[in-house]
Amino acid sequence: MSDNLIVRTASAYTYPLLIKNLLQFPVVNNPEQEIVYRDELRYTYSTLHERVARLANALRALGVKQGDTVAVMDWDSHRYLECFFAVPMIGAVLHTINVKLSPEQILFTIDHAEDDVLLVHTDFLPILEQIKGRISTVRDFILLNEKETAPESHIRFSGEYEALLEEADTVCDYPDIDEHSRATTFYTTGTTGLPKGVYFSHRQLVLHTLGTMAAIGTPESQGRVHQNDVYMPITPMFHVHAWGFPYIATSMGLKQVYPGRYAPDMLLNLIDKEQVTFSHCVPTILHMLFKHPHIDNIDLSCWKVVIGGAALSKALCLEGLRRNIDIYTGYGMSETCPVLTLALVKPDKLDAPDEEQAEIRCKTGLTLPLVDLKIVDEEMNELPHDGEQTGEIVVRTPWLTQGYLKDKKNSEMLWAGGYLHTGDVASIDAQGYLKISDRIKDVIKTGGEWISSLELEDIIGHHPAVAEVAVIGQPDERWGERPLALVVLKADFGETPSEKKIASHVHEYTETGIISKQVLLMKVRFVEAIDKTSVGKVDKRALRGKYL
Repeated sequence: MSDNLIVRTASAYTYPLLIKNLLQFPVVNNPEQEIVYRDELRYTYSTLHERVARLANALRALGVKQGDTVAVMDWDSHRYLECFFAVPMIGAVLHTINVKLSPEQILFTIDHAEDDVLLVHTDFLPILEQIKGRISTVRDFILLNEKETAPESHIRFSGEYEALLEEADTVCDYPDIDEHSRATTFYTTGTTGLPKGVYFSHRQLVLHTLGTMAAIGTPESQGRVHQNDVYMPITPMFHVHAWGFPYIATSMGLKQVYPGRYAPDMLLNLIDKEQVTFSHCVPTILHMLFKHPHIDNIDLSCWKVVIGGAALSKALCLEGLRRNIDIYTGYGMSETCPVLTLALVKPDKLDAPDEEQAEIRCKTGLTLPLVDLKIVDEEMNELPHDGEQTGEIVVRTPWLTQGYLKDKKNSEMLWAGGYLHTGDVASIDAQGYLKISDRIKDVIKTGGEWISSLELEDIIGHHPAVAEVAVIGQPDERWGERPLALVVLKADFGETPSEKKIASHVHEYTETGIISKQVLLMKVRFVEAIDKTSVGKVDKRALRGKYL
């Protein structure tokens, strides 16, 4: 009786899903396409291919072998893109260090990942100087220097990046390794204790690239990314591989623009000069750009922007649409590589008014191909797609991390019941759109009802005087919790609103049934700024520690 298994011919090639294969064909098919770094450097894909080979050979000359870990501390740059490929292509593991963590947290991640080689930009030498005596695993330091002279440092460098590349060969033989080999490691932002190590294999990164590419490449118009686009990340490359988009952009052969350290002047200049058409960022970055005095001088009508890391408010979405930006939500987590959903507008709604489109674009979105996503109750029972019932998002897809590095307990909790648990509460409507209402830990339990802090933030954010808002639950003896709204006011708004006026604004939404009347128990506090994590997300743990 046949079991229908495929029998492989002895001479047949079993094609492994490896990162090296993402680089190969754009170099052949689009060799003169450009890679741009700030206003300082531009080169072609052919040169990228050569520089990746030089870096791979330079690392091998330093003794880097399969299974070793190479760490990077850099701004978003062409160098980082070269590391995205060269390090895993020789079988090593790329550790993208979150440079915005504290020195002690950075030390923890270096030791925990067991980094063997560390590439460091001169801007981050002061951090290394603080911890260098306690780094136990790194044997070679490589300097990333953009200045004419080498900086003074007590660190003994094995070489400078460009000098090492200059001496290395432009041809490199990359081995066929097991596609399940670990390719990258990075660490969560550590808002709940020590950062946790998240890791991905070659196979997972390739499948995430293909799955996301299919999702953004198939729409007829809205949200569509194609070979004539110009890509610039505004999400740090140390954070989930800049959401995986540098791999996608390279695979598609797009012109790529890397802005280095994020500064509004530089970002807007590059968008304008290089005619950037596709980016991704957190809401705070877009807020920053919209407030820039030169924003009205730049044509943004060809710019597509995926917003993630925090909820896209309707007010921010409408501001983007007013500027003719194709703005929409993307959703994922560090643990999911990260993209799971995109809030693409279906064809029958493309001519709808901005208000109606914003409702869709601000949702969490439609799942990508190969994403098995459900909302479940506490017993893991799947809930109906009626747009009303909410449950935790659990997910399976080929590109999810298999656990946390050296952390069996949290890995088992992450994958309890055979699905990855996101900790996000959401509903799914009849059209298939996911809409997150809150994090499980951020839901405010008031008088027996659950209030979404995200929905309340969106409503308060519609007040014309409000620049930013975060809502947390404040303990209350009678009600259990009541919402505490922390509000940053616009500096250029004429009349300063009172707490009562903010509450009155919210009251209008309770009268129409948009949100429960329990929110009227809300307290309002005006603050100078909202605490953020190292990747720009609202840090509600820090806010609770400061204001409760």
